[in-house]
Amino acid sequence: MQSKDEVFLLCDTIREVSFAIHHYLHHGHLEKVYENALVHRLRKQGLKVIQQQPVSVYDEDGTLLGSFVADLFVEDKLIVELKACATLRPEHKAQINGYLRASRIEHGLLINFGAPKLEIKKLFQSIKP
Repeated sequence: MQSKDEVFLLCDTIREVSFAIHHYLHHGHLEKVYENALVHRLRKQGLKVIQQQPVSVYDEDGTLLGSFVADLFVEDKLIVELKACATLRPEHKAQINGYLRASRIEHGLLINFGAPKLEIKKLFQSIKP
């Protein structure tokens, strides 16, 4: 079990770095540009960041149903999904919630660099044993 304080401090760091990136690059770039910028700056701070982390999805009996790729997996405890669109939509939140359930990771961030004002949503998925 991870400390909630650790996760919240990690989220704060990612928010601060995201704001700095958005202030520098503004909106209008491809999602991959923001992804690379965020990875670069987080790694410069000494954080473990995995880009394009594959996650398998299983049925209740253990049958592999498919997989997805999370944009970023930070410090082995936080999934970060990035967007570069005009505004976040309900399906974006549903997407990261699905990632959290499938990976059994409790915490996620949804970040949209594509709007004039940076959008960041913190998500939590309770993991039942």
